[in-house]
Amino acid sequence: MTILARLQHWTQTGVISPEQHAQLASLAREEQLSISLEMNVLLYAGVLAFVGGLGWTVSTWSQQLGDVLVVGVLGTILATCFWYSFSRASAWSPHEQISANPFIDYVLYLGCLVWCIELAYLEKRFHLLAGQWDIYLVLTSALFFLLAYRFDNRLVLSLALSSLAAWFGVTVSHWPSTQDSSYRTYALVYCFVIGVGGWLCRLRDLKAHFFTTYLNVVTNVLFVAVLSGVFDPEGSGLWIMALLAVIAASLAWGIGQRQFAFVAYAAVYGYLGISSLLIEHAHDETFILFYFVTTSVAMVIMLVAVARNFGRIE
Repeated sequence: MTILARLQHWTQTGVISPEQHAQLASLAREEQLSISLEMNVLLYAGVLAFVGGLGWTVSTWSQQLGDVLVVGVLGTILATCFWYSFSRASAWSPHEQISANPFIDYVLYLGCLVWCIELAYLEKRFHLLAGQWDIYLVLTSALFFLLAYRFDNRLVLSLALSSLAAWFGVTVSHWPSTQDSSYRTYALVYCFVIGVGGWLCRLRDLKAHFFTTYLNVVTNVLFVAVLSGVFDPEGSGLWIMALLAVIAASLAWGIGQRQFAFVAYAAVYGYLGISSLLIEHAHDETFILFYFVTTSVAMVIMLVAVARNFGRIE
C-alpha cells in the first residue's frame, strides 16, 4: 500500500482530519509547501525590531542628534510610508480585500508605529498639549481606525483598539478617586462600546471580517476585568458568577464557530480564576507548587487534544 493510499485510508477511518490529509499528501507528492504564515511573522517581527531600534536611538541619542534631525528623520519615514501606502493601494471596498501589493501592509504598520514614536517625542520635547495624553490617544485611535478600514489591515485595527483602550485608562486616571473598581468599570464600558461597534459594522457588511478581531479584544479585556474582581479580596460572589458566564459564552462561541482561540481563552482564564479560589487559603508552598505543576501540565495536554479535534487552530 502506497503512502497516499494509507493517508486516504486513515482519513476515511477518522484517524486524521481532511486538513491533515491535504497537508501530508502534499508532502508525500513533494509539492511546494507554503510558508506564507512564517514569512508574515518574520516580516512583522522585522518591522517591530526596526521600530524598537529606532525608538531606542531617539531616546538615547536625541540630545546629540538635535530636535531638527530627529523630527526630520521621523517625519520623512512617516511621510514615505503613508505616500507608498496610498499611492499603491487598490480602490476601497467595504468587503474583505486581498492586496495586490503584499508590502503595503508592512509599510503601513511601520508608518503607524513611527507615528507613535514621533508623537511621544514631540510631546516630551515641546509639550504641545501640555501632557494631555488623552487627546493624543483619541486622535491616534481615530486615525488608526480610518487607516485600518481604508487598507483592510487587522494589525492596524488592533493598534486602534489598543489606543482606544489606553484613552479609556488615561481618562479614568484623571478621576478624583481612582480605584481598581473604577478601572473594572472602564473595562466593561470599553468592551460594550467596541463590541457593539464591531457588531454594527458586521450587520452593515462594513469589513465584516473585522468582527473576529473586535471579539478577540473584547474577550480578553472582559476576562481580565472579571478576573480582577475575582482576585479582589473584597470582591463579591457576583464576579465568580460573571467569570463562569464569560467562560460558558467563550466556549459556546469557540465550539460553535470552530474558533479554537476562544476555547483556549475560556480554559486559560478559567483555570486562573478557579485556581485562585481553590488555593486562596492554602499556605503550604509545597502543595501550591505541586498544584500548579500538575494542573498546568494537564491544561496543556487538554488544549493540545482539543486543538487536534478542531483540525487546525483558527
